[in-house]
Amino acid sequence: MNLLLKSSTCNPQSAIAITGSKSETNRLLLLQALYPNLTLENTSNSDDSEVMIKALQNFHLPTSISQLINVHHAGTAMRFLTAYFAIQENREVILTGSSRMKERPIKILVDALRKLGAEISYEENEGFPPIKIKGKKLLQNKVSLPANVSSQYISALLLIAPKLENGLELTLEGEITSVPYIKMTLALLNEIGVKTSFADNKIVVKPQTINYKPQIISVESDWSSASYFYSIIALSKIGTQITLSSYKKNSLQGDSSLVEIYKNFGVETIFNENQSITISKINVHNSFPFGEGWDGANSPDIAQTIAVTCFGLGMDCHLSGLHTLKIKETDRLEALKTELSKLGATISVTNDSLTLVSGSPPLEGLGVATYQDHRMAMAFAPLALKIPIIIEEAEVVSKSYPTFWDDLKKIGFSIKEE
Repeated sequence: MNLLLKSSTCNPQSAIAITGSKSETNRLLLLQALYPNLTLENTSNSDDSEVMIKALQNFHLPTSISQLINVHHAGTAMRFLTAYFAIQENREVILTGSSRMKERPIKILVDALRKLGAEISYEENEGFPPIKIKGKKLLQNKVSLPANVSSQYISALLLIAPKLENGLELTLEGEITSVPYIKMTLALLNEIGVKTSFADNKIVVKPQTINYKPQIISVESDWSSASYFYSIIALSKIGTQITLSSYKKNSLQGDSSLVEIYKNFGVETIFNENQSITISKINVHNSFPFGEGWDGANSPDIAQTIAVTCFGLGMDCHLSGLHTLKIKETDRLEALKTELSKLGATISVTNDSLTLVSGSPPLEGLGVATYQDHRMAMAFAPLALKIPIIIEEAEVVSKSYPTFWDDLKKIGFSIKEE
């Protein structure tokens, strides 16, 4: 499905309800599977979270044979479930995914789990899904990982750690990537009563194998999803505002850095008493406000949004710390280079950075390829405020934000199928 987007302006005052954070939801779904007395509210309605729910439900159906669990494009589910299934004693699972998932590495996590005693083998290509997991009790409690890998490998180990008989002592070697996501995982463990520590490059999780008393946890709305509305406000006229629910000042999500980042694009954030936020365009900036560049190591999921915002505002920019984008749903750096170049920008990329020199956008909208990547579709959508634009394979947004196109219509975008 290709969609043609047009908008000369968005409604001056609009309100959007965004469902729970995909990152928080998927962590909590796994913890709920380990500790069934947890009740979750405001969970994400994303495809990725639905995949997690379905996989966990199917796994717990009675069976005496090896199960095939398909997570499709859901990278978080692949990593978290690899760890979860590894500790399910006397059960066997083959965990697989889409063709792209079979190209996304899992070796670092598998090697770490094997060091803890897990029994995991590769069904096709060494180091990549699909994998066969024979669940067993893991008695080892010390392991190390390279610190600059995807934080999802680290979180996968931390989430199962309290169920290990001896807990876990995890040493991270080198400079740590995506610290906020690691801290999110630890904070959620703390919220359900698990004792943890994170000092220097060592994380310790104490064992807590018993079930907890009943507890209700409400998931904060997704800041990554909010980023596209920050971009819309940045590209809008002064005075435009949107209210989004529901968000916390003391968020666990690294992408809440949007509040500070988008001040530099003339966007102000006000936290309301009802846990909504109101974002407003209050002034205009004409140059990239980050000096030597923006380091996205702690919030790589908003890099595409920032790059497109800069292009839409005619700003040059340099974004770094983005090596994890190479192994996402697509190689996001190369995808940005291809699509922004198509629109008139001059782009260069390295293994972990992107440099953009903005050009003049075309008068007529061009098709933006999305590469089966939800964030490509949503990051480019705000450009409709500048030029008509066609988003190809637009249904891909369901991976994290199924109602995205409906919400854009609510704030005044014209959207029709091509």
